[in-house]
Amino acid sequence: MAGHAFHLATPTPVNSTAPPTATRPSLPHFSFSKIHSADVLKELQNLDPYKSAGLDNLDPFFLKLSAEIVATPITSLFNLSFVSSEIPKDWKAAAVIPLFKGGDTLDPNCYRPISILPCLSKVFESQVNKQITDHFESHHTFSAMQSGFRAGHGCTSATLKVLNDILTAIDKKHYCAAVFIDLAKAFDSVNHHILIGRLDSLGFSNDCLAWFTNYFSDRVQCVKSEGLLSGPLAVSMGVPQGSILGPTLFSVYINEVALAAGDSLIHLYADDTILYTSGPSLDTVLTTLQASFNAIQLSFCGLQLLLNTSKTKCMLFNRSLPAPTRLSNITTLDGSDLEYVDNYKYLGVWLDCKLSFQTHIKHLQSKVKSRIGFLFRNKASFTHAAKHTLVNLTILSI
Repeated sequence: MAGHAFHLATPTPVNSTAPPTATRPSLPHFSFSKIHSADVLKELQNLDPYKSAGLDNLDPFFLKLSAEIVATPITSLFNLSFVSSEIPKDWKAAAVIPLFKGGDTLDPNCYRPISILPCLSKVFESQVNKQITDHFESHHTFSAMQSGFRAGHGCTSATLKVLNDILTAIDKKHYCAAVFIDLAKAFDSVNHHILIGRLDSLGFSNDCLAWFTNYFSDRVQCVKSEGLLSGPLAVSMGVPQGSILGPTLFSVYINEVALAAGDSLIHLYADDTILYTSGPSLDTVLTTLQASFNAIQLSFCGLQLLLNTSKTKCMLFNRSLPAPTRLSNITTLDGSDLEYVDNYKYLGVWLDCKLSFQTHIKHLQSKVKSRIGFLFRNKASFTHAAKHTLVNLTILSI
């Protein structure tokens, strides 16, 4: 696991706490509210019957069909979990299916792990997630520089915010430099001790903290492949992959990182982070960016998140100013130089150093050409209605 790799690569103790956060007013107290059977019934009726069952073999299709009968006892079970601060162990066991991405079939890195949790655990987490996100949003808990997994925010709004800042700098005839920060398996590296401390600082009641402590404890995962199931492996770090709560909890975990940006701008979207700054003097811009990057790295170290140096890149945005003969290197805390690139894929959009979007357009052209080619080669197999549907789906997926 990436989390264990971090502990091997750094002397930071496992139970160390994150750097102190900025002084802030005490936040309103949060406790779980009673879940209503009507909400659970709606959740069960909206289940996708084609989703796979978890290790408990409780099929979503069965739960959907029997929703009106089982909603009330399931709701009672959910509320009992709040009272006892315990979650059934069966709900904390995940089946991991390795999905081949291409390359060497014997190389584990060529597989994407798909984690499947029991259906009831996800229904329960959906109700818990709604309660805590409503609390966070109503009290403006999340940084304005964080867009991941928030209502009214998304990849589009995050990209537009960053592009607007960069274009504004370019219009002022300023240099603008950015660091695109990549973390190694960030979701798998979350330290539970630090995360519980974060929730405590956000006003979560002792009962809630006990519930989340139990939520993280005794988790296991098994690999399922070709009908065979491996033995269980204990999971002692990270937010549960494939869970409903995982993304929200990760956002809580990294929320304070934005405070370390100093004189630079920053935007967070899950584990995608961009740090950028601008000004009329290139030397000043790069000096400021380096100072902010150092502070951000220390903040990530405090969270025991490991920087992926090989995938962390720099870019200088410049349309009309004189191109520098040589750029000062932006370096990591261990002295490694980051690579400057002319193109980078940020939240699904290919950005180039002149913001011409030519690289993005070429990628879209290639994708459209490939899909239209597939339809043309197989046109004899489709009815007219099917062709029309497939064309629409192709357009929507671009």
